[in-house]
Amino acid sequence: MEFDDLEKWQKYFDNYSDYEEFYLDPVTFACTPIVNESINVVIAVVYSLVCFLAVTGNMVVMVVIFYNRRIMSSTDIYLLHLAVADLLFAVTLPFWAVDAISGWVFGDAMCKIISLLQEVNFYSGILLLACISVDRYLSIVYSTKIHQQKGPFLIKVICAVVWVLAILLSLPILYKGEYTPAGIDRTMCYEILDGKSAETWKITTRFLRHIIGFLIPLAVMIFCYSVTIWRLCQTRGFQKQKAMKVIIAVVLAFLICWLPHNITVFIDTLMRSKYIDYICDRRKHIDRALIGTQILGFLHSCINPILYAFIGVKFRNNLLKLLAMIGIIKQSEEIHQKASTSLSSVSGLT
Repeated sequence: MEFDDLEKWQKYFDNYSDYEEFYLDPVTFACTPIVNESINVVIAVVYSLVCFLAVTGNMVVMVVIFYNRRIMSSTDIYLLHLAVADLLFAVTLPFWAVDAISGWVFGDAMCKIISLLQEVNFYSGILLLACISVDRYLSIVYSTKIHQQKGPFLIKVICAVVWVLAILLSLPILYKGEYTPAGIDRTMCYEILDGKSAETWKITTRFLRHIIGFLIPLAVMIFCYSVTIWRLCQTRGFQKQKAMKVIIAVVLAFLICWLPHNITVFIDTLMRSKYIDYICDRRKHIDRALIGTQILGFLHSCINPILYAFIGVKFRNNLLKLLAMIGIIKQSEEIHQKASTSLSSVSGLT
């Protein structure tokens, strides 16, 4: 094999990660991928389960919020858009489940559409979480209702800006396309970029994703929730305890689900940009970590309905009321009394 061919294959294997393990070819000295079918099956099952849970949970959230749209608060509007983002994100998971088993079989156009849809909802979901933290910060720390008194128009404008920004930040993903590498019987949905300028472009978009898609929203959430908890510590009673539990759960869920993946992607970015030496064994461990942490991040779309809705007293009461109206459960006088008592005990802090 000529040196140019070896360099071409080396570059390809440096950028290739599709649920595989690697071994060093004694002839070409390139890291050759080996498809691990058992791991792919597990990934497909997990993706399918996450899709089912996320679709079910977020559909319930949307129905309950729409049912009570006459008394919709600013937080409810954010929750509605967040549920839409998580729902659209979950719809893409069956495509990747099939891809894990048999490679990409849906064509070039669907590769771009599904990748763009997933990327848009990744950005919109995290940016909406930051908006919710700011909304609760203003409501609790400053006890202000200015943004609510002006009506939901301002909140809707903010949500529209979030979606437009998410679409603009996701446009680089359109470089993805259907790609079948020579010598491998597997079609991929992969970024088709060649040349040094293309490699620079990929590294730049990676760092942009780290900064805007994680670090800035995380900084906003930490600041808002830290000040909010400090303010709640100055109050007394059940309201403070309930609100602090919700806030701590929100922050921990966000960190547990997304911090490991972003750290792993950052290390992978350093390797791709040659700041870390390329070693086959290291490449194998990073790819395994990418798979595991990505699944953990996907689970966040299932957790959101629980954290932002199901543990909230207002949402739980509205859900029970809706279920009783359609006849799924029987609304007794005792349940109604408990709900009223609980609702009067917990204010808008939670």
